[in-house]
Amino acid sequence: MTSRKLSSEIFGFFASVRLTVALLLTLAATSIIGTVIPQNQDPSAYFHTFGLKLYRLLAVLDMFDMYHSWWFQLLLALLAANIVVCSIDRLPGVWKIIVAKPALRLSRFHNSPHHHQLAVNAPCEQLQADAFRLLSKNVKNVRTEKIPEGVCVWGEIHRWTRIGVYVVHLSVILLLAGGLIGSFWGFDGSANIAEGEAISSILLNGSTHPIPLGFQVRCDKFSVQHYDSGVPSEYRSTLTILENGRPVLTRDILVNDPLRYRGINFFQSSYGALPPRHLTLSFTSRASGMVYQKKIEPGQTIDIPENLGTFMVTAFHQDYQYMGTSIGSAFTGMLTPPKGTPVEVVLPLGFPKFDRMRQGDVTIGIAETEQRYYTGLQITRDPGVWVVYTGFLLMITGCIIAFFMSHQQLCIEIHPGERACDIRIHGVTNKNRLAIRKKMDDIAAALIQTPPPSSHV
Repeated sequence: MTSRKLSSEIFGFFASVRLTVALLLTLAATSIIGTVIPQNQDPSAYFHTFGLKLYRLLAVLDMFDMYHSWWFQLLLALLAANIVVCSIDRLPGVWKIIVAKPALRLSRFHNSPHHHQLAVNAPCEQLQADAFRLLSKNVKNVRTEKIPEGVCVWGEIHRWTRIGVYVVHLSVILLLAGGLIGSFWGFDGSANIAEGEAISSILLNGSTHPIPLGFQVRCDKFSVQHYDSGVPSEYRSTLTILENGRPVLTRDILVNDPLRYRGINFFQSSYGALPPRHLTLSFTSRASGMVYQKKIEPGQTIDIPENLGTFMVTAFHQDYQYMGTSIGSAFTGMLTPPKGTPVEVVLPLGFPKFDRMRQGDVTIGIAETEQRYYTGLQITRDPGVWVVYTGFLLMITGCIIAFFMSHQQLCIEIHPGERACDIRIHGVTNKNRLAIRKKMDDIAAALIQTPPPSSHV
């Protein structure tokens, strides 16, 4: 097989409409799979759902991060190549029509199914002037040419609209290119930042390897507002961007109102409570009724007055479950009486008198504490997003051209007769036949109204 024949076969393969249909169906099927199988989840969740054998098979096929897999990117690249080759194959013929010098081809008009024929009792010169005037309202570049049978007035409009489908092709290529750019050079990760602290790297979804941002992000403040029911109504983070340790940008972010910096987007996605650095506890003696307050840090052991023992804060729990019910954030500590065994004490932040249920010699509660939060951020970068936006704009433009505009040509032949002029109206269009028929009907109705020649007695 010669190299020329091989190149021709490869070109024919990529110019095939069957390849386009096959690729579109394959992409649609795989996209359904990517919707059914959650993407970028924890591997243990996949293992629990699918079992060992199916998990290994799906992992080999990159089904858990399908849209970044090599085979999905290959499908997009093949579709882009198919569209490019199809356009290259068909565009030259269309381009010749667009740039060709206008020339009257009566045979093209005569072969068109759109035509009117009528006889008008009026001077041919008057009809010719009216035909020129009427065509000038509907088309451009109106010309008058002599033909063997009489005169022909013709013109056309929107020849360039034949390229509308190729604008759509270009938009699809830009959409695919934008997706591939984002797939190769973009990322989607997350980070939790405590109030007053900063990060310089993030973890990608489904990965344990951090990637550097090239700058620092600090959470200056986090605030949350609640409805009367206790459900959060709004949470807000104040973030500061630091370059070489110096602040360059400070901004509040909300859900669906991200911070954007150097092509990276910071979305507010979650939040959580952090253990306070110190807290003030109240100790109420059952025997004397006296209340004592002492400041303590987690892990520190303090003596309780009246020789009631010692107490140490041992742990902080984001969501403590007490007898199967959540009581919110809470500390747990160990109370060691002078005599007897140590007792675990639960100190919920929202219920300072919770320890009364224990009915011990001393009741412990949280008198005062600082409330600290961390902000959970979703951090993304998609360098192909502007390519995608451009593709969408081109697609809208191309669809308007392709579906609502057409290349139209109108021709009016005027043949002189013995008593009346024979008028033949022809129309040619590459689409939207109703529009061309409407124009021809209006022209015919106007020509019929041309006044007849005046008579002399």
